[in-house]
Amino acid sequence: MDRFLGKFSPHLYAILRFVAGILFAMHGTQKLFGWPGGGDTVELASQMGLAGIIEFVGGLMIAFGFLTSWAAFIASGQMAFAYFIAHAPQAPWPILNKGELSVLYCFLFLYMAARGSGIWSVDEAIGKRSKAGFAADRRYG
Repeated sequence: MDRFLGKFSPHLYAILRFVAGILFAMHGTQKLFGWPGGGDTVELASQMGLAGIIEFVGGLMIAFGFLTSWAAFIASGQMAFAYFIAHAPQAPWPILNKGELSVLYCFLFLYMAARGSGIWSVDEAIGKRSKAGFAADRRYG
């Protein structure tokens, strides 16, 4: 079967990057600001505080496509760490230890680290601007 959505692959990846980044950032807002959900916040100078910072800042960087490869690589590592610290000791399989989301984020972000920002990203906008500026400098310089 041919890939009937293949021509939309870059666009669908950009949407995936944005949605995954925003959802990941919201895990950080829960830890850092108690929103959404009005829960307790965590101490910034703690393991959970560091996790909240990585989730919030990294999630926004991934969503908007700013240094996506680096942010996604760090987020992937954090999710692997979270899985082995919080979930794996409870049961051997992610479906039993409630670690599916950590595993899924880990591998999704690992893929994004390899693929990069793609279209509709800050990185692409900066790249286009610098290339256009370079071409103008060569033309008039």
